[in-house]
Amino acid sequence: MIRIDGVRWTYSGADAPTLDGLTLHVRPGETVVLCGPSGSGKSTALRLMNGLIPHFHEGRLEGTVHLDGQAVADLSLDRLGRRTGTVLQHPRRQFFTDEAEAELAFALENFGEPPERIRERVTTVIDEHRLRGLTDRRLQELSGGQQQQVACAAAAAHRPPVLLFDEPTSNLSAAAIERFTATLARLRADGATIVIAEHRLHFLRGIADRVVALRAGRVDAVWRGEEFAALDDDTLSAEGLRSLAPVPRPVPPRACAHGPSIDGDTPSAGVLANAGAGVTLRDVRCAFHGRRVLDIREAYLPAGTVTAVTGPNGAGKSTLARILTGLQRHDGEVLLDGRRLSRTHRQRVSAIVMQDVQRQLFTDSVGAELRLDASGDAAPEDERSRALLRDLDLEPLSSRHPLSLSGGQQQRLVVAAARLSARRIVVFDEPSSGVDRRHLHSITQVMRDLAGEGVVVLLISHDDELLTLATDQELKLRLIDGA
Repeated sequence: MIRIDGVRWTYSGADAPTLDGLTLHVRPGETVVLCGPSGSGKSTALRLMNGLIPHFHEGRLEGTVHLDGQAVADLSLDRLGRRTGTVLQHPRRQFFTDEAEAELAFALENFGEPPERIRERVTTVIDEHRLRGLTDRRLQELSGGQQQQVACAAAAAHRPPVLLFDEPTSNLSAAAIERFTATLARLRADGATIVIAEHRLHFLRGIADRVVALRAGRVDAVWRGEEFAALDDDTLSAEGLRSLAPVPRPVPPRACAHGPSIDGDTPSAGVLANAGAGVTLRDVRCAFHGRRVLDIREAYLPAGTVTAVTGPNGAGKSTLARILTGLQRHDGEVLLDGRRLSRTHRQRVSAIVMQDVQRQLFTDSVGAELRLDASGDAAPEDERSRALLRDLDLEPLSSRHPLSLSGGQQQRLVVAAARLSARRIVVFDEPSSGVDRRHLHSITQVMRDLAGEGVVVLLISHDDELLTLATDQELKLRLIDGA
């Protein structure tokens, strides 16, 4: 079905190839998982398969890529679109409409399917992917995880024979991952050819026919599905791969908080009695088009502590992040060390690592990106800053354009910028997207160092491995108003 032979690909303006002699064959109906360190070429390999290389991305291509016996370079984007469905790392980049149901119908409409057949197929897809409750809402109002669920459904709606997923679980809750795993099993049973680039691997046991580890743009190791499932954790760690077993996360202390959005809230008196250095929320509410997204009567987020914000997709976690950093209008007040902060003031004293970090890259080099927001004794020229870049494997990339980096490298770049910003409040919103095992630890160390300096650190994540490493206390949110 897919044949990649001896491919060497260099993005325009890059000093070195991203793929360097990649040879990979995927048989019809096979499910293949691509794993390996951040920057090893996984996303680029998917772009070869769906024709974004060479039809969209500019660069130099050597070697051959065939899809169903035909050279990808010779196929039109229309024909490639009929044969493949793709879910990108950050699905908001691939949406063409502003409502979930319209997005599910988009490809079918583009291919000229009759209206009655489109309606029938969209209804089926909504039921198969359990999207009831999301289809009448605007895509921009959905959480990152909910957007990811819609993108997965839209990619499969026109029944392409090849499905390509790039980090499809990066923003999904445990329950959503279970639903996605069931969807993969159904697609696999229906005969689809599936290629998944992933760092979180535990949910793929029993799904993958083969697991292919990439390193430096070529195949480093290959395992049959049953062989991979039998690997011990030491072997996985030596390869830089995540654990295959779900991590049994300890139950951390609960943050002092109460209100409709708080799952397992504490009494009001507890919040006020314990409030000290750090952030206090009072009567913080936020609604979109009359639908409550977040309602916190009181909460205390102490300085010097990593507070994990958890809960199902759509519970308001990213909304809380935007409120704390002054990016979201809301009712109620936010105090720092007992003093009320306006939204403008919060923007000056806070930093955020967003889910889609590409939206936070503004300059023409890694070094310039760090200098853009660095201040005081955290200037990127000093030894502490160079050590941070070494820890995050960014030092050799200092002259590279940020948009030429892999998704995981971009993630670490924005983490480094947040570390150097000397802000009092730093929020990490799903920072482990595109991050391998080694860098999971280095990002954890960044959060620990910030907390050690008295910063209010919030970690929003569904990643149990990261939560186990980093969490001091947990603020658990729940859905309200049937969200």
